[in-house]
Amino acid sequence: MDERGSVNLTIELNAIYVIVAREFKKFIRERSRLISALARPMIWLFLVGAGMSRLVRPVEGVSYTQFIFPGILGMTILFSSIFSSISIIWDKEFGFMKEILVAPVSRFSIVMGKALSGTVVSTIQAAVILLLLPLVGMSLDPVTIILVLLVCALVAFSISSFGIVLATFYESYESFSVIMNFIVMPMFFLSGAMYPVKLLPQALQIVSKVNPLTYGVDALKHLMSPIREGPMSPDFPFLTDIGVILLASVVFVAISSKLFERKG
Repeated sequence: MDERGSVNLTIELNAIYVIVAREFKKFIRERSRLISALARPMIWLFLVGAGMSRLVRPVEGVSYTQFIFPGILGMTILFSSIFSSISIIWDKEFGFMKEILVAPVSRFSIVMGKALSGTVVSTIQAAVILLLLPLVGMSLDPVTIILVLLVCALVAFSISSFGIVLATFYESYESFSVIMNFIVMPMFFLSGAMYPVKLLPQALQIVSKVNPLTYGVDALKHLMSPIREGPMSPDFPFLTDIGVILLASVVFVAISSKLFERKG
């Protein structure tokens, strides 16, 4: 690599760092985001999960609350990643996005910065949710915890990239309710977080299989759940889960970069 190429690479990396650092500082300053991020999964885990545990019998000693814990992690990642990515709409309204787009950096670096910022914030929130494991009677060894966090980071990057794709189509923050009601919530309910994908009607199974969150939740089940057979077992092979998440990430980043080029 010549000197000019080295300088360009440094500029691109600095741009990614600035975007990630900005979003991380926003997250640290807005403590309400962390509180809400904790409140939502705790409500689902201890209210919905506890209620459903009375209806669903334990399988191989695993209660329903323990069964949905990987799904609750997936939900935390989904909402956090989408919120981080949809901040692009906010940046558009206040003119910050125009300043980024006129900067002498590639659209790819902008997309990577936004996706990585969502990944960092979402993974931190997932790590906090893991602290609730003892409250539901679960324990993981240190190696498994590291693997879980790595999967969480992969899923967060994929969902953040998807959120960036969505954000390019909207100009006002008022449209966020549309995204929540017609995209985010269906993604959660059709991800296998609350019930196995294999038990869904055939038509909904097809929809679930094109949902990237489905494979993230399934990968977390492989790492966190001891159930390996029966209807409550993971729906897909672990390597399939990881492969689909990586493929989805590449596709979403490529689409986002193209869409940002058109915006420029």
